[in-house]
Amino acid sequence: MIFLDTSVLVAIAQVDHVHHVSSQELWNRCQAKETAVSAHTLAEFYSSVTSMPQGIRVSGSDAMLALEVFLRRIVPIALTSNEYIETLQSCATSGLTGGTIYDALHIACARKSSAERIYTWNLRHFRRVAPDLAGRIVEPGQHESLGTDGDTTDDVIGFP
Repeated sequence: MIFLDTSVLVAIAQVDHVHHVSSQELWNRCQAKETAVSAHTLAEFYSSVTSMPQGIRVSGSDAMLALEVFLRRIVPIALTSNEYIETLQSCATSGLTGGTIYDALHIACARKSSAERIYTWNLRHFRRVAPDLAGRIVEPGQHESLGTDGDTTDDVIGFP
């Protein structure tokens, strides 16, 4: 199982995004039901692409179409209320504050999915939250270990 952060999904969907090509190449190698995201990523993606600056912002309907395509291949991982509390407590104990909690929640979902690789464009933030997983937290472009055999480029996502 691999895990994708919201930053990767946004880069896949935004064809003019600086990280689009690397993110799209990773997506093309992702296998159905072998790719996870946190359930919260769905809301973050929707929020991100519908609140972009004029010219690259998309409608809610277009954001939902993109999510429907993503959901053909990804498994959303949700935390229980106890897992949320444990994550909050871990952040408090570690001195992590503010928006870092959202990265911690993504990491908790990645752990829950038993992800072998965690792909993000926010390496520093994710590695700060989970230094024990630093070797598994990588940027798209570092996908040589995916080991996929089939090409799955039939799910095209991309906003101008």
